[in-house]
Amino acid sequence: MKNGYLSNWAKNVAPSPTLAVDAKAKALKAAGEDVCGFGSGEPDFDTPSFIKDACVQALTDAKTKYAPAAGVPKLRQVLAQKYCEKGILDDENASQVVVSPGGKYSCYLAILATCGIGDEVIIPAPYWVSYPEMVKLSGATPKIVFAGAEKGFKVSPDQIEEVLSPNTRMIILNSPSNPTGCLYGKEEMEAIVDLACKHDLLIMSDEIYEYLLYDQAEHFSPASFSKDAADRVITVSGFSKTFSMTGWRLGTLVANPEISKAVADLQSQTTSNATTFAQFGALAAMENWNQSMDAVNEMLVHFDRRRLKLLDGLCDIEGVTCQRAQGAFYLFPNISSLGLSSEEFSSRLLEDQKVAVVSGHAFGAEGYIRLSYATSDEVIEKGLSRIMNFCNSIS
Repeated sequence: MKNGYLSNWAKNVAPSPTLAVDAKAKALKAAGEDVCGFGSGEPDFDTPSFIKDACVQALTDAKTKYAPAAGVPKLRQVLAQKYCEKGILDDENASQVVVSPGGKYSCYLAILATCGIGDEVIIPAPYWVSYPEMVKLSGATPKIVFAGAEKGFKVSPDQIEEVLSPNTRMIILNSPSNPTGCLYGKEEMEAIVDLACKHDLLIMSDEIYEYLLYDQAEHFSPASFSKDAADRVITVSGFSKTFSMTGWRLGTLVANPEISKAVADLQSQTTSNATTFAQFGALAAMENWNQSMDAVNEMLVHFDRRRLKLLDGLCDIEGVTCQRAQGAFYLFPNISSLGLSSEEFSSRLLEDQKVAVVSGHAFGAEGYIRLSYATSDEVIEKGLSRIMNFCNSIS
């Protein structure tokens, strides 16, 4: 075959390292190994029963056919009402809402609809592993701006301005953050939005963890700051993390009419629509908001306890430092003083102690590792003991 079988896009895209770590840990468990898994980015709680029941009812009611590409109309309308309450939409215009098969796909469509060859996209690091690959798949070029623990893992407008060029098209923001759990305050977010408005840039705001907050922290949506902000911000979210619906593959996107229509058109030519009957489960989550948030708050009680348990345990290990996360369900400790690269540390930790973590290298942050506390207290306690033993053995 001349030039091989693969396109340049396929040859240059990297597989998801977080999914790879999770798959390896599960394979070891299936082989009988006692693995402590901190790699998975999904809640370990079941989807609330009333959401599952609504999906079952939709199946019973034969909601098994194609839906409109942008989503079931009633779900889009309820989402528009919610985004109107949050100040992201001026009115309950459901045409600006698109339901996609997963928050990841919503992110990809946002980039694909607005960025292309010759464009540059600014990605603050540490970043979610898929952002640079999505940008490359669109034909655009990722421009990485790093902010370490000393900056609270948050980039400043000055850092962004330093890398601006005539080709800069978009800034990607993720607050609360995967992998760090950091959260931009209102003034910090407003400063970045002001910069975007000044330089006529788009923002993709990934808010998939917006309801998973601790220590009385507050989430701010950049699209809610002004009319200009609402016009240039693409707000992406979904049902996966908040309602423990990762396998349902349901994401949301809100943007100005031109972008939202382009996203819907792209979706119509790729996936057609998100799974129809799954959308009725999401509709139940939105229509029974108080019940949904009761389930979320119950989950947060456990996440918060685990967050503090894992944080205290990591900080007790000589040579490891760790920031206190304000959102999501990850901690991102610095292990650089222990003398191993992030990848070697993670690989040897799994091999020697059967503890699965994700190398910070995957997130654009050498010297760090990511641990998810979306796991049991027993796994956290056992895993901390093993991590301490490993660190002592290499120090």
